[in-house]
Amino acid sequence: MKIRELLNEDRVLVQGDAETEITGIAYDTRKLTPGNLFVCIVGTVTDGHNYIDKAIELGAAALIVTKAVEVPSHIAVIRVTDDRAALSAVSTIWFGHPAEKLITIGLTGTKGKTTTAFMIREILEKSGIPCGLIGTVENIIGDEHIPSAHSTPESYVVQEYLARMVAKGLRAVVMEVSSQGLKMQRVGGMTFDYGIFTNFGSDHIGDGEHKDLAEYFACKRMLFGMSRVGIFNGDDARASDMMEGQPCRKVVFGQKADADYRMSDVKLTNENGNLGVAYHLSGKLSAEVVVDIPGAFNAYNSLAALSVSAELGVSTDTILAGMKEIHVRGRVEPVKVSDSYSVMLDYAHNGMSLKSLLTTLREYQPKRLICMFGCGGNRSKDRRYEMGEISSRMADLTVVTSDNPRYEKPEDIIADIITGVRKADGRYVTIADRREAIRYVLQNAEPGDCIVIAGKGHEDYQEICGQKYHMDDREMILEEAGIR
Repeated sequence: MKIRELLNEDRVLVQGDAETEITGIAYDTRKLTPGNLFVCIVGTVTDGHNYIDKAIELGAAALIVTKAVEVPSHIAVIRVTDDRAALSAVSTIWFGHPAEKLITIGLTGTKGKTTTAFMIREILEKSGIPCGLIGTVENIIGDEHIPSAHSTPESYVVQEYLARMVAKGLRAVVMEVSSQGLKMQRVGGMTFDYGIFTNFGSDHIGDGEHKDLAEYFACKRMLFGMSRVGIFNGDDARASDMMEGQPCRKVVFGQKADADYRMSDVKLTNENGNLGVAYHLSGKLSAEVVVDIPGAFNAYNSLAALSVSAELGVSTDTILAGMKEIHVRGRVEPVKVSDSYSVMLDYAHNGMSLKSLLTTLREYQPKRLICMFGCGGNRSKDRRYEMGEISSRMADLTVVTSDNPRYEKPEDIIADIITGVRKADGRYVTIADRREAIRYVLQNAEPGDCIVIAGKGHEDYQEICGQKYHMDDREMILEEAGIR
């Protein structure tokens, strides 16, 4: 590709030849190869302009800069005012505008994005629409599953993934679009066919995130200025503010009478150890919906997924069948080992998420609620105290074990957790070896119990002294239950 193909009024060539060929795009010198265009990103920790000499030494043919620079005359220099917007734009051009060849579905909201994204993908796949996923837990491109570092990757990676989806014959993609992703132009220049608003709450405020709730909300609003159709949770307190002035066609879901997709008679279900939620659907569609994922909040997640699927023309029967089979890795994920008791995996790894999880499961009125968890090493001790106390107050039995000890001794982490456990009066045991802890809770399970194994969720490793070793809770559960 020639430099001139990347130029416009926002990207101005101030030095060099527009006919210069580039071999690729890099924004990190560790990934730069000869002939690349190097984009100088000014980040919160480092400034790409400080690495220009290194980039040239490695063979960069061109630079994108926001500052005046002095470099050899054979180096092409493109001046821009917004480095992240430029990275997004040139990445989109480099990969051939892949989003235009896919049905694009973006989700934003404080909670529910991951679960809703997996629900949508499951339904579309079942309907015969091959669908990729970009999100917090993993990125899915056909049969390829790539662990995630961010909810919304850097713009270059987003475009690369979209191009790979097109190459593999996928027809759609569902993306978690975080407020940070919007703020940092990681989806800059894209137009989404559908944008979904799940809910809004207080989160992501502080250094390196958002300065206040107003900025956080404004960033989330950006998605709907980039969407052809907006699908909104009409029951959320900020729904009208989110919809106000947006140019997209608006579709509303929720429990209010005027919702396009309305749920009523919401109830929790427990059948042979399968915890879930069910409701009556009316409005544009009429049906009885059953979702085998616990928690009343998953009624909203499923309704969001149902709404976009219906707008895409997926049949009601296919939507309902998809809802029954959806399991989201590490998010209140059931692991079926018995008809008489339930086992759940969840990523809850702080006090707030653990309290929410245990509150959700307590609503099913189990005979006993058993909580097994550990805490990560080289992290706040306050988190350990808080999680210990919450589990002690809310669970009938707490089993304290190891998580990712990193550079700490598991016994020291467990001792901190027990300090919190003893602030309440719940029963507890400590079993440092995580597999042995799983064996213990399964061997001692009673009919009607609900066992939740928290902390690692979708992770399939344990980190010890800088090394990651394979460890998958779901594998160990099935092995200890004699199922595999």
